[in-house]
This record gives sequence, C-alpha cells and structure tokens, in this order.
Amino acid sequence: MNWKFIRTVYLKELKDSLRDRRTLISMVIIPTLVMPLLLFGVGTVMKKVIQKAEAEVPSVMILGGKDSPELVAELRAEKKLRIVDLKENYRQQINDKKLATAVEIPEGFDAALKSGDLKSVTIYHYEGELKSGMGRQAVRDFFTRYRDKVLAARLAEHQLPAGFLKPFEVKTQNVAPPEKVGGNTFGGIVPYMIIILCFTGAMYPAIDLTAGEKERGTMETLLCSPVSRINLVLGKFLMVLTASATTMLLSLASMGVSATLGVAYFAGGGGAAQKLAAGAAARGDALPQIDLVGLVGVFGMIFPVAVLFAAVLLAIALLAKSYKEAQSYVSPLLIVVIMPAVIGMLPGIDLSAKTALIPILNLSLVCKEMLSGVWHWNYIALIFGSSCLYSALALALCVKMFNREDVMFRA
Repeated sequence: MNWKFIRTVYLKELKDSLRDRRTLISMVIIPTLVMPLLLFGVGTVMKKVIQKAEAEVPSVMILGGKDSPELVAELRAEKKLRIVDLKENYRQQINDKKLATAVEIPEGFDAALKSGDLKSVTIYHYEGELKSGMGRQAVRDFFTRYRDKVLAARLAEHQLPAGFLKPFEVKTQNVAPPEKVGGNTFGGIVPYMIIILCFTGAMYPAIDLTAGEKERGTMETLLCSPVSRINLVLGKFLMVLTASATTMLLSLASMGVSATLGVAYFAGGGGAAQKLAAGAAARGDALPQIDLVGLVGVFGMIFPVAVLFAAVLLAIALLAKSYKEAQSYVSPLLIVVIMPAVIGMLPGIDLSAKTALIPILNLSLVCKEMLSGVWHWNYIALIFGSSCLYSALALALCVKMFNREDVMFRA
C-alpha cells in the first residue's frame, strides 16, 4: 500500500468528478438548493392556503332547532360563522366541499337547558379537509363559550362561587433540562437524516467510479497503470467517502440555514417564536434544545458508518457491468438502510449491549442519547469499535473484489 499512489488516484478521481456536471449537480447543487426550495416554495404555498382558509368565514348549516330559538339566535349572531339555508343533501355538500360543516340541534334543546336535562349537539364535518376542520373548530368554540355562559348564569342564580364546578386545578411541571427535551424530540430525526444523506451522497460516485468506468471503457486503461490494485481501490474509496461527507455537510448546512431563515420568515419576524417561548414559560416547560457537544459527537460516530457505506456501495457497484445495472443493485439497499434508522426512532427501543452491535440502529440510538447530553461511554466504545470492524470488513471485501478478474471484466 503506497499512500503516494493512493493520493494520486484520489486527486485524479476528484478532478474528474469535479469536471463532471452530473457529479456537481448530485453532490453540491441538489443538497444545497433542494431544502431551501422545498421549505420556502412549499411553505409559502401552504402559508397562503392556510391564510386564505382562516380569512374565510366557514359556512354552517343548522339542522333542527325550531323549538330552540335562543340557541339559534345566538348561532346566527356569531360573527365567526356564516349560517346558510337548510338543504336535505347536507352530507353530500360537505363531501363536495361546498359546505364546511353542519350542526344538528336536538329537539327541545332550550327547554332541556332550563330543566337541567342532558342533550347532545352533533357536528358533521369532513375529516382531514382544511376548511371543514376550521369550521368544526369554530362551531366547537361557539358551543364551548355558550356552555360556559349557561354555567355562569346557573352559578350566579344559586349564588355559588366559580370554583364550585372546578374545585381544584392540575398543573404539570417539566423536570428535564432543555437538552434532554430536545434530544427526545429531535434525537431520532437528526441521525436519521445524517444516515440517509451519507448513503445517498455515496451512491452516484460509487456507481460512476466502477460500473460507469466499465461502461465508458476507461477501467482497462486505469488497470494498465503501474499502480497496484489496492492503491487504486483505496483512491476510489476515498473519493466516494469525500462525496458522501460533502453531500451530508452541505445538506445539513442548507437545512440549518433554511430552518433559521424559515422561522423568521413564516413567524413574521419572530412573533410566533416569542409566543411559543412565553407559553412554555407559563407552563413551566423548557423549549427543546440540542446539545452542541452531542452534535459534534454524532459527526464523530457517523464517520465509520460513512466508511461502511462507501465500501459496500463500491463493492456492490463493482459487480455491475453497466451504470443502469449498478443502479438496480444499489437502489434497493436504501430500504435496508432506512429500516434500522426508522426503528431507532420508535419509542421503547433503547440502547443496550445487543442493539449496540446492530449496524445503523446502534448509531441512531446512541446519537439520540448524545443529543440529550447523555454519554454512555461503554456503549459508545462498543458501537464505534463494531462500526470500525464492519467498515474494515467491507473495505477488505471491496479490495478483494477489485483483484478478481471475473468481476472487473464481466462480459
């Protein structure tokens, strides 16, 4: 193994990749621009749709209520509701999104309120439809206020205090620090995103440097050079690892900047963020935070897994004789990578000696703990050591396959 030759091969592959427009698009442009476009493009459209729905007064149809004029009068006087004429096909109108919601008032509702009998009001709506959901909430808010008004009148009539129906309150107090709250909230998502970005960032370069060169006919020329196979494969491997790390870092930086600017843009200059902080302080809760030291630890733990991805992808893509065939081999691996990462996000899946030996799952679990500010050094050492072992085995397999003529020159 000659590091001078490895560096030469690496720099050669890096220069070729930077000259390739497809590589630049997949490694630099897409990771940098996709997140801002998604956040601000889709976010702006959603913001306008929600604002339009909120500005529109929901249409409500009253079913029944002929013998309850007091309630009907209150409903018609509600400025946040638009009462429409009664029609028989109200269900179809709601399904066709021509009517937001309908409310059915039971017979004798006003009389039941005065006598103390229990009656139920039914609200018909379209589950999952934005305007119908807002209409349902507006009707629920109206009846909540109406019920409180009736209760207040009854208490005043019997000269009873307001605490008669609510003798005590129950409050909650969060005891976890902000780092633990943030780790529990975002601890599964952050490593999941890093794992996916590492894998996808290595896919295209691994295919291009193996099956792509076979298809272009440049692999034979490279093998004729006075450089041993191990130096060639390590140079290509370092190029794939560089692409993986670059894609991950650019994507995370883009997401971080986009999220910071997006909060200011969509919250109207921070007003919503201030309300959120004030509400959390009033409840005694802590706003979620991510431990920055833990974030650095996450990047340290991801390195052997990135090596594993680069080596495995390089070895598998090497089996193919064309770019298209390599894609059919490599693409299904994305599901294999996603599944353990998703399992690590599930509640009840905790870090243990057994889970510390399962690739990808162990990374997801330990990163969740590290982002919470909890450092299980025994598990961290076990996970880092096992990940390095898996990476070394994958890299050894890649070197072995590179030395097989039947793999390099598949017909």
